[in-house]
Amino acid sequence: MNGKISRIIAEDVSRKFFKGKVIVVYGPRQSGKTTLIKELLREMAVSPVFLNGDDDLDVHYFDTVTASRWTQLMGEKKVVFIDEGQKIQNLGRAVKLLVDSRDDVQVVITGSSSFTLANSVEEPLTGRKFEYRLFPLSYAELAKHFGFLEESKKLELRLVYGSYPEVVTNEDGVKETLKMLADSYLYRDLMQYEGIRKPAVLEKLLRAVALQVGSEVSYNELAGLIGVSRTLVESYLKILEQAFIIFPLTSYSNNLRNEIKKGVKYYFWDNGIRNAVLNDFTPVPQRNDIGALWENYAISERMKRNAYNRADGLPYFWRTTDQMEVDYLEVCGSKIKAFEFKWNPKKKSRVTKAFTNRYPEAEVETITPENIAEWVG
Repeated sequence: MNGKISRIIAEDVSRKFFKGKVIVVYGPRQSGKTTLIKELLREMAVSPVFLNGDDDLDVHYFDTVTASRWTQLMGEKKVVFIDEGQKIQNLGRAVKLLVDSRDDVQVVITGSSSFTLANSVEEPLTGRKFEYRLFPLSYAELAKHFGFLEESKKLELRLVYGSYPEVVTNEDGVKETLKMLADSYLYRDLMQYEGIRKPAVLEKLLRAVALQVGSEVSYNELAGLIGVSRTLVESYLKILEQAFIIFPLTSYSNNLRNEIKKGVKYYFWDNGIRNAVLNDFTPVPQRNDIGALWENYAISERMKRNAYNRADGLPYFWRTTDQMEVDYLEVCGSKIKAFEFKWNPKKKSRVTKAFTNRYPEAEVETITPENIAEWVG
């Protein structure tokens, strides 16, 4: 199937144009944010003022921006598109000047760090923005583009190479593309973040997290393994979260005896990046970490789905001090859904009785390749 892959948020973002608020799209680098906005502007036949946080001249403009300079810059144009906004200081204040003086102008901002971009626009634009997150391509987007049957056949590819747009559209060069993404983004781009001073530590930390996908992480153990302080480990993990490389899953506890109350696991937003960190693109039939790959894929796809659908359920895992565990929970008020992940559909699986005895009203389900489409679609 040819043509562009439609993004789930595209229609909603399009409807928000010229509603009197700034549009902000967060997400990993290379996830398609710039492409999405340019495509929407093209469909609307709009030519924007384009400013890029990677361009020093554009960034310098924000040092002395005033309402009159905005008027000079805008001319007759009605849209300002600011890409890589996380690299621009004073962004929120400058945009506020524009929207306060021109109610006929639409500002769109994209950025690859939720923390730095949010901090720069949060206070000046409180109540004046629509926010979206755009991840690597989701199962629902891929199934709509390729068709359910064809996408089902590509499942093993997704487990190994992930779903970044350039990976999906260039299957002949996936290893090179992923290595480029990992090298340029994980190690070079992240060095620009405030607080990253030891790239070798970051690399070791990412490898350690990649090897522990699906397992509870100990900050003290990571610190000892890498040879740095626990504080530095926690700081670097937070930066990796804010850059949409990994996300945490915390433990669920109803304060019952022997439930783990402060545990955390980390997953990658994209399987391909996880495997690139480990430089391991071994095909699925030969892998000894297929359980971790399957769990990472299923949970990350569910997280994308829930984010796009603005689902209310909060994600957790569950474990007791005597090692009884449930892979993934979604909790909404008093309603609990529990899930286990099995790559082999024939392998018998059930949620541990230790959990069902404590939470008898919980819904339980095992997610396999046979029912993943319904769960993440």
